[in-house]
Amino acid sequence: MIQVMLIALASAAVAFAAVLVMEPPWIAVAKARGLVGRDMNKSYEVKVAEAGGLWVIVGVSLGLLFMEVLTAFLDGQPYQPVPLLALLSLTMLTAMIGLLDDLLGWKKGVPPLVRVLSTIPASLPLVAAKYNAYVVHIPILNRYLYLGPLFPLVVVPIGVMGASNAYNMIAGYNGLEASMGIALLAFTAAYAAVTGSYLALYASVIMIAALAAFLLYNRYPARVFPGNTMTYALGAYYAGVVVLGGVAAFSLFLFIPYYLELLLFLRGLAHGVYKENFGRPRPDGSLDPPYDKAYSLTHAMIRLQKALRGRATENGVVVGLVLLQCLVGAVGLAVFLRL
Repeated sequence: MIQVMLIALASAAVAFAAVLVMEPPWIAVAKARGLVGRDMNKSYEVKVAEAGGLWVIVGVSLGLLFMEVLTAFLDGQPYQPVPLLALLSLTMLTAMIGLLDDLLGWKKGVPPLVRVLSTIPASLPLVAAKYNAYVVHIPILNRYLYLGPLFPLVVVPIGVMGASNAYNMIAGYNGLEASMGIALLAFTAAYAAVTGSYLALYASVIMIAALAAFLLYNRYPARVFPGNTMTYALGAYYAGVVVLGGVAAFSLFLFIPYYLELLLFLRGLAHGVYKENFGRPRPDGSLDPPYDKAYSLTHAMIRLQKALRGRATENGVVVGLVLLQCLVGAVGLAVFLRL
């Protein structure tokens, strides 16, 4: 276990350093080339570099490859090269989908339906890696469910599509996407460490490190946005960690905030509203709800802050949602580690 933790920490350090070093030049180049977007939760005009999440993907890729090389030298053989290459391919393919959208521009890029459906063929590396995985364990029921080839051919692609698009739904606030990712993966890493799912542990810790480095530039007030490059890839990456690491049931429980987000989104569609997550900024820097009803967890968090302390802030929305994710994670650990 000591060697496992040392390999995980060393690989995480590589991912962290890569993002830390490469992000500042990207911010400068993006601004110089006009690849910027307006920070929508500010009452004043401010332009922020876009697509900075690209370097999270690069950092994670380097971290995973370093982990494989380090393990090969220490143990005399690679560590699960097929799952690793499947995870890398899946992450890079979905990152390319998001990057294309970021480069073409918000609301001008790839049509939403095309983005959603394009994540299905991007799941092929994961399908190939799990071609013979037909059984799913359901810890709460203490049962094994045999799905046959439906699991790799249907469940895995749908899972990738769902996770990549769901993760993109809770977004739009400085530091939100990175912070939610850190919380989500931290609880996954804790569960994986206890249950001995070392691939999930390695992959989670490496991504946490990359996101932590990115958060130094993305936290309020943000110098760079993650873009769909990171959100789509991170959601797909998480699906890969879940499937390859064998922690599906616990991880599905962790996704409860995203199920709630989907329900609120559907509520908006039922009311004729295709919601945006942003608040309505006031001159004093606080936020008002953008609609008369909550169609996103971000809207609900604005309303909750105003009810509790009279005003809502961008940082308050981020902290509130991360605490919600942590609460779900803590309950999940308490329940699933007893099973």
